[in-house]
Amino acid sequence: MSYIRFDKNQLVNLEYALSKELIRSNQHGAYSSTTIIGCNTRKYHGLLVCPQEAIDEELHVLLSSVDETIIQHDAEFNLALHRYPDTWSPKGHKYIIDFEAEPIPAIYYRVGGVHLKKELLLGSDHRVLIRYTLLNANSPTRIRLKPFLAYRSRHKLSKANVFVENKYIPIHGGIKTRMYQGYSYLNFQFSRDAQYVHVPDWYYNIEYPKDIDRGYEAHEDLYCPGYFEIDLIKGTSVVLSAGISETNPKNLARLFTQEVSKRTPRNNFENCLDNSAGQFIVQKDDKIEITAGFPWFGRWGRDTLIALPGLTLSRGKISMCKAAIDTLINDMRGPLMPNVGHGEAAAFNSIDAPLWLFWTLQQYQKYASVSKSKLWEEYGPVLKLILSGLSSEKVQGIKMLDNGLLYANIPGKALTWMDAIVDGKPVTQRSGLPVEINALWYNAIMFSLEMASLSNDHSFVSRWLPIAEIIPASFKATFWSKDQGYLADVVDGENKDFSVRPNMVFATSLPYSPVSEKIRQLILEKIKQELLTPRGLRTLSPKNPAYKGHYEGLIKDRDRAYHQGTVWPWLLGHFAEGWLKIHGRAGVSFIKDLYYGFEECMYDHGIGSISEVYSGDPPHQPGGAISQAWSVSEVIRIKDLINQTI
Repeated sequence: MSYIRFDKNQLVNLEYALSKELIRSNQHGAYSSTTIIGCNTRKYHGLLVCPQEAIDEELHVLLSSVDETIIQHDAEFNLALHRYPDTWSPKGHKYIIDFEAEPIPAIYYRVGGVHLKKELLLGSDHRVLIRYTLLNANSPTRIRLKPFLAYRSRHKLSKANVFVENKYIPIHGGIKTRMYQGYSYLNFQFSRDAQYVHVPDWYYNIEYPKDIDRGYEAHEDLYCPGYFEIDLIKGTSVVLSAGISETNPKNLARLFTQEVSKRTPRNNFENCLDNSAGQFIVQKDDKIEITAGFPWFGRWGRDTLIALPGLTLSRGKISMCKAAIDTLINDMRGPLMPNVGHGEAAAFNSIDAPLWLFWTLQQYQKYASVSKSKLWEEYGPVLKLILSGLSSEKVQGIKMLDNGLLYANIPGKALTWMDAIVDGKPVTQRSGLPVEINALWYNAIMFSLEMASLSNDHSFVSRWLPIAEIIPASFKATFWSKDQGYLADVVDGENKDFSVRPNMVFATSLPYSPVSEKIRQLILEKIKQELLTPRGLRTLSPKNPAYKGHYEGLIKDRDRAYHQGTVWPWLLGHFAEGWLKIHGRAGVSFIKDLYYGFEECMYDHGIGSISEVYSGDPPHQPGGAISQAWSVSEVIRIKDLINQTI
């Protein structure tokens, strides 16, 4: 029996079934995503969503869906499901009897005596392969396949228009067609004879309920060029290939089998995490990038550096980690990492992203067993650039104070990871001295000094050692309160914000901490008491009047809750690391329970993965992206930390 499986009673319950989503990527920039019953509920859903370099740097939904119809004795049974305003049509989910996610997603249908299996996989060459197998039938059976095309950015919606190229070109084993010039053709090819009927048409006002819930435009028109019909007999299969390049249709059956054999089965919790981790990695020629989350995020610098150790090092992919680090460094602008985007469109609005580079290199050095002097030889110049650039007011609003701490203030800008903006203003401004920035700053300086000392870089040591020596006292005087028993979240002059937030956890987890073991222990206990949940750490204590316990509603509502109580799984990795540093083997059982608690997530939201966020209040409903890189990576890293502690 499949590890992730849903039965008929669950699948015919639309509220339940539509809350479970699939995501499969090909590690080359494309993905396929829908719900477990094949009904798209977001504009981001699609069977083939891939790059279109001739258009822009975005991903584009080319093939939205394929409707299947079983034909027997001139009777037609449509297996598809679409949402239109106030109705569902056709209601093909009533024929679904089973769903399995392993080794690849499979939906089973039963229509009278007909038993059909549909399997889906995504190839590395931007090609979706769908295999239909007639498991049982009492009489001759024909299957009709009708593709629905969108040909638009995944962030936009398609509307009927007169500019569509409503023609097709016959190719070996099928046809190719496209909606607009400049786009790739979609090549529809079959492993056995298929009859194509060209009847171009628009389907209007298809509705995406998830986008309505999120406060976005949610209706689009999809283009259908025609349909294919294939005759099947009991025990036979047909493979449909829809890709941006042609293939040999005679090889499709074998290609499908070969692709399945390459998959690591999602037959347990660890394998699900491993598969999910691999999906965020994008190989572009000799470059490696990390997708921050599916289905709408692209590359984020901060997320990349935080997620890399769990996505690569914990999985034995050392060279991949280095390639991703080098890719980001090549895109730096002065001392800043690109926070989001590429090239001229990149945003550099992050003070912590360059500081996370030091931590990622610390993890890389440990796993790669490269000497620290060798690491300094290769990365010392860029690390020096970051330290000098952030300390010397070369970056607007960022400077090092006389006490060695790092100050950041650009009015109206959010420079830390708590970066939600509503009505042009940060929800959590955090101007001044953010606690995690200065924990990262101290760790960065100390790690650099360690490498520089081993490399006899005397000028660097003489410049930065006096600063490193004063930071612990400055940090304690600035952030610590004996009366409160924990660290302030942000300090600006005489104003100290003692809102209980998770940002102080990094003073307990980083390799170099500016506070004593006793203070670290008190910090962790405070976090455990007020912020810890089974899904991660809350971003604000429920005791705070500004706490938002539910992550839901329109975009402004969600952004107001994003860092005001919403739970983030990625923070749990650093809580676990800090906890194990203090408690050692005695703390393993507690952390193990937190780790295995995430197994429940394999059956929810983005099945086989971990969501971006969860509501602060029980039962901690999942929200945001259905599969988030640093959520998955930090849970993987927790298991690694447990193994290292035992």
